[in-house]
Parts: sequence; structure tokens; C-alpha cells
Amino acid sequence: MHLPGGFHCHVANIGIKDDTDDFVVIAADRPVPAVGLFTKSRFAGPSVTLSQRHVADRRARAVVVVSKNSNVATGADGERDAARLAEGVARRLGCETEDVLVASTGVIGRRYPMERIEAGIAGIPAPLPSTDALAAARGLMTTDTVAKAATAQVAGSSARVVGIAKGVGMIEPDMATHISLLFTDAAVEAEALDAMYHRVVDRTFNCVSIDTDTSTSDTSICFASGVAGPVEPGPLEAAVHDVALDLTKQIARDGEGANSLLEVRVGGARDATQAKRVAKAVVNSPLVKTAVHGGDPNWGRVAMAIGKCSEDTDIDQRDVVIRFGEAEVYPTLLADDDLAALSSYIKGDHVVIDIGLGIADGAATVWGCDLSDAYVRFNADYTT
Repeated sequence: MHLPGGFHCHVANIGIKDDTDDFVVIAADRPVPAVGLFTKSRFAGPSVTLSQRHVADRRARAVVVVSKNSNVATGADGERDAARLAEGVARRLGCETEDVLVASTGVIGRRYPMERIEAGIAGIPAPLPSTDALAAARGLMTTDTVAKAATAQVAGSSARVVGIAKGVGMIEPDMATHISLLFTDAAVEAEALDAMYHRVVDRTFNCVSIDTDTSTSDTSICFASGVAGPVEPGPLEAAVHDVALDLTKQIARDGEGANSLLEVRVGGARDATQAKRVAKAVVNSPLVKTAVHGGDPNWGRVAMAIGKCSEDTDIDQRDVVIRFGEAEVYPTLLADDDLAALSSYIKGDHVVIDIGLGIADGAATVWGCDLSDAYVRFNADYTT
């Protein structure tokens, strides 16, 4: 899978990880329209705060990603380190420092190993040699088990959208989630790109949750090189949405220790906001997630999770319908034998929980995964 026209990359191992690539630079041939969405965490890392400043004018040329070290909670030293990284990459690319964005992922509370960072910067070739999006996706990985990349054609044009992402844990979005980078060669004005990307993220990346924890480094960026020329806005948004949705599902399916992709659909809500709130309550419930992991069609846990939305006083249990796949489990009360037959479905690699609230026509879908003992073990031993 290749990056769209007007973008090139450099991927390397600079010694932050033991034996896999950990340093990625992707750049346009010139400053181009760009939009970035970032975590709202009060412990946001220097990569986030620096990139927020640099992309405030909705233009950028490049992004550099450091994998396996987030440089978060590292004080003024960490801020200076992030600035040195952006400055060094800018020098190698021959652009302004403000045109370089930074993303970082990995352990919190450890500064960049700056000798290795500086050596990595010095090794950036000019011009950037590659268009291999899959290589860049592999360079983002930390605890991911697979590289995450997706592509779509913009209907009625030669323009393409390509996206890469990482993320399997510490994922509950708050305006963005994980690290995701999308690129298109379509020509689009910066303000239009900004509005479009906000809409797309709200329906995709903001609808995924692995473990209810919002990262300190969440970063989602979209660049548009424009080399394929103007396109219709509707098809462009559809293509960006398709790529973001594909990456969203890949992230949910690859959740730490996960065996099942969990999809929760809520309809009949007052509005889309209420539908998403209810769906998130279900997909984030540890009891629902562990029931899915165990193949237990315990619809009572779904009812419990809906009921936690106590401020939504227009939800009336007498109007609610709950389904596992196509099988209605509430208010129709299935016999034990029928529930047991659902166990094989709940053990599957894609489990859909469908909820109707019976209020109006608001709807939303969110994605997550089951919760396994492997998740607990992995995160118990994360730094030790």
C-alpha cells in the first residue's frame, strides 16, 4: 500500500525499540492543508501541545512519530526535547519548524533518549525515499499485534485516501484517540478539511473504546497534498470516513488480549448523542465485556449498563429492546435452552449487540472488544 501522491516517508529503528522500527517521518512536498485532533487529557504530552500550536493555522508539511516512548509527564525537559525533535526534522526537510508535527506513543514518565533521537534525525535522507504506507504503519506499533492501514478511492476522481494507525490499549477517545494519520492527494481548502475531519472523527475514532482510559498522547491528523486536483466534497468525505472506520474496527479487533470485536448499535434514541452515550455505557461495561469473552449470553448485563444512564430519564425499560445479533433477548424472555444456543454466537469473533430505546430516531454505533485475563496480565506487567 503506497501513500497518495505528494507524500513520502522514512522509517527506521533508532534504538528505542530493541529490534523493530520506531521512528517514522512522513512529509508532503510542501506545506499543505492539515488538521489535527488531540487528547483533552490534563496530562497531555509535549508532542500534543507542540503539534496543537504548529497546526493551529491548519497547515503543515510533515509529521514525525516516535514509538515506544511517549515523553509524557517529563516536565520542561520533555518540552525542550520535543522542540528539538521538531527543529531537527525541519532542518533535514528544509522547512520551518512550525510546519513539523510530532506524535509519540509508549511508556509515560520517561524522557526521549535524545542521543538516539539526534542520531535518528541525522539519518533522515533527503529527499525522503519511500511511499510504503505499511512500513510506516509498522513503525507506529507498540503493543499492536498487526500493522493497521487502510485505503479508499475518492469516487469520480483519481484521488486516494490512505490511513495508518496504532492503538490497542488505553483507548477511550476524548476528541481523538490513539495515533492515526490520514493522507489524501485531493485538493481541499483547509477550513473545509477541518470541518470534514471533525465530522468523520466523531463518527469513527470517537466511537471506539478498548478499556475506558483516555491516553495522554492521543493524536489524529489528516493532510491533503492536492496533487490529484479538486474533488467533490461528498465523495471525499465518504472516502475519508471509509478509511477512518476501517482503522477504527482494526483497533477494536486488536484490543490487548481481545478475541472478539464487539459492536454495539443503539437506535430509537432521542438523538445521536444519547445513542452514543448509551452504546458507550454498554461497550465499556467490564461485565458485558467479560460475558462476551466467556461466551455468556447474559443480556441482564446489557440491561444493567443501559440503566446506568440514569440522567436519561426518557429511557423507559418497557420500551427497550435488546438483541444479540438477530435474536431478541429482551423483552422476549428466551428459555434456557435458547439462551444456551446463543453461546456459540457470543463466542464468535464479531459480536453485535443491538438496542432499541423506543424514544425517537437517534442512532449510533460504537466498537470495542471483550475483556480477557490476557489483558489483565499484560497490563499488570507492562513496565516490569
